[in-house]
Parts: sequence; structure tokens; C-alpha cells
Amino acid sequence: MPPEERETLFEVPGYRAVELAVGDIPTIQLFLEKNSEYFLSAEGEPPGAGQAKEEFESELPHGWTFTKRWVIGILGKEGEVETFVTIVSDMLTPGVWHIGLFILSTHKHGQGVATRIYEGLEAWLKTFGAKWLRLGVIEGNDRAERFWERSGFSEVRRRHNVPMKNMVHSLRVMVKPLTKASLTEYLKVVTRDRPDSP
Repeated sequence: MPPEERETLFEVPGYRAVELAVGDIPTIQLFLEKNSEYFLSAEGEPPGAGQAKEEFESELPHGWTFTKRWVIGILGKEGEVETFVTIVSDMLTPGVWHIGLFILSTHKHGQGVATRIYEGLEAWLKTFGAKWLRLGVIEGNDRAERFWERSGFSEVRRRHNVPMKNMVHSLRVMVKPLTKASLTEYLKVVTRDRPDSP
């Protein structure tokens, strides 16, 4: 079944989200190649021929718990993928959802589309009982840093010398509480994100 015929996960004006499957790898690969800005800045090279496959098969570090890895496509009115999102639910502890990738079509930058889609995503995740959203932003990626800060995320710690293919970065670990649960409570249950954690 093609993505445009699949069940809608959530909708915002002009866009709807669907869960992607292994059979969508060629479509995802084309999207990533057409929108390579993230990979050029993060990894120092455009996405390789197996990048989409890698997004489905990549594993979390040994010992990390989770309930599901979600691969989501945000479709435009014509059924084309306009945003690619990967999420891990209940990562490390119940209630923590981690956003791995959030890649918007380059030609949609600066139009408020990312904010609309993110707000729809956040509202949808709340229905699953997400208490906190977590992500990592490359220090110096000004557009991404500003976007996530405007979206309500706060830095809890930095990780330095993080290798990403041809490059090494400092990573800002950012968290947003979605309920009355605070950042202080978050750091009690996700000890690796405490600023003093090794």
C-alpha cells in the first residue's frame, strides 16, 4: 500500500502523517537525497545510497530500553513526503520519547511549516502518554538550535566529541516536558542526561 493510502496518524492544515514501512525505502531515499542539507552539515557528505535503509535498521546503544521505533512521513496535499521523522518511544524509561530525525523539505524552510508539523506531532505524542520529548542538536546548527528553543526545549547537558561519519560534534541534549512532570523529575529518571554525568 503506498503511503498516500495509509491510515493518518495526525493532521495539520495541508499535511498528514503516516507510518512508513520497509517497502518505502526507495521513496525515503529519494527524499533524503533531495534534501541533503542535514547530512552535509552533520556528517560532511550527502546521504549515501543506503541511508534510508540505515534509518530503519540502526539500533540503539546496547542496554537502552524502548518500546518502538517509529518512522513517519509527513505528506503534502499531493501525497509526496515533505517531512521525514524518526522517533523512539519510552527510551531509557517510560514516558520519554526521543526525536531522532526531523527533516523538512528544503523548499519549505522559512514558511512556518516545521512549527505547524511539530505542534501536530507533539499533540499526537501526548495521546500516547509521552511525558517528555528529548532530542540532540548539533552545536552551531543555528537554524535547528533556534527552532527547538522556540518550540520549548531546554538544554540539559552537552556531549562533546560525538563522531558522525566524517565529522565530530558537540551535541546539545534538549528536553521538553509535556505534562506537569518537570525537568528536575526528568533528570531523576534519566541520569545519563544530568550535566555531571560522565
